[in-house]
Amino acid sequence: MQDTKSLLFSTRSDFPAVRRGKLRVLQVNLGYRCNLSCSHCHVNAGPNRSEAISAETAQKVVAVLQRWRPECLDLTGGAPELSAYFRYLVNAATDLNIEVIDRCNLTVLMEPGQEETAAFLAANRVRVVASLPCYSSANVDAQRGKGVFDGSIQGLKKLNSLGYGQDSTGLMLDLVYNPGGFHLPPAQ
Repeated sequence: MQDTKSLLFSTRSDFPAVRRGKLRVLQVNLGYRCNLSCSHCHVNAGPNRSEAISAETAQKVVAVLQRWRPECLDLTGGAPELSAYFRYLVNAATDLNIEVIDRCNLTVLMEPGQEETAAFLAANRVRVVASLPCYSSANVDAQRGKGVFDGSIQGLKKLNSLGYGQDSTGLMLDLVYNPGGFHLPPAQ
């Protein structure tokens, strides 16, 4: 691969100058542990993965939030809710009035030990970006495992009962379609 760094900083180049703008979104992967093992997962997350953000790194994330004050902290994983530092980071960001996005698979809200997670999300006004591979149970279960569609619907109902997806509450819920196979999703 050709090293092009010198072209970016050369005064003799007609390449447009590269300038850093304001940090608007900080996306942090909290680890690869997940309650699911989805065929489409780009990080191959699953229940047997142990890679996770450390306390030291979580503290550094908070330091970045305090110094640079991005508009949004976007938490992803695996299932970010399973991280020991998920609530710590959500609380730190919301204390700084920074919007938080939780990239949630919905079924994690029904897992043992996660019974209060949906209420925590609502109390902190966390925006939930929920992946739902398809509107059909057969497609979801084929991609994510038997019973995952029903678990996803239970998770959605739990969020809805707290006000997510209702205009009057301001609790934002986005559903993301994940196509199975090597093609783009249809118009949504």
